[in-house]
Amino acid sequence: MAKPLTTLEERVALFQKLFSDSIPHNKALGLKVLAVARGLASMQLDWREELVGYPETGVLAGGPLTAMLDGCCGMAVATMLKEPMPFATLDLRIDYAKPAAPGKPVIAEAECYRITRSVAFTRAFAHQGDPKDPVAAAAGTFMLGTKGKVTPAHLKGREILGKGAIQ
Repeated sequence: MAKPLTTLEERVALFQKLFSDSIPHNKALGLKVLAVARGLASMQLDWREELVGYPETGVLAGGPLTAMLDGCCGMAVATMLKEPMPFATLDLRIDYAKPAAPGKPVIAEAECYRITRSVAFTRAFAHQGDPKDPVAAAAGTFMLGTKGKVTPAHLKGREILGKGAIQ
């Protein structure tokens, strides 16, 4: 069995590779993994002109924020799995609280608060530095053990994480 990942830097590097660098859409958005712990995940989306939804205001479009919240919730789910497996977003609700301030990065923080044999439940917030002043809130459910194939990323995760690697 592989040595468990004990430092934040090791966990962040692994999840950056698995969730941002290996997933084309997340890579195109430039999502950065900030933190990972059992049941918890955090990502950052930097403001870029091509992600703006309305050029006159400079406000980020909702699509990149939704993708970041979905990816961050999925990452929180992955930290709860005993064994890496394919899973898919079953439902994702986004409540937009206010426009993101132009020119500033947005941070997503997600929690997987319950996991059953077949479904994982998550909640998340997106903010620009103050978690008590969110840009958006999300609630998501994920179906575990979908019929997707185990990918090389899953196998690498299994090799590196081993059982109980995320503490």
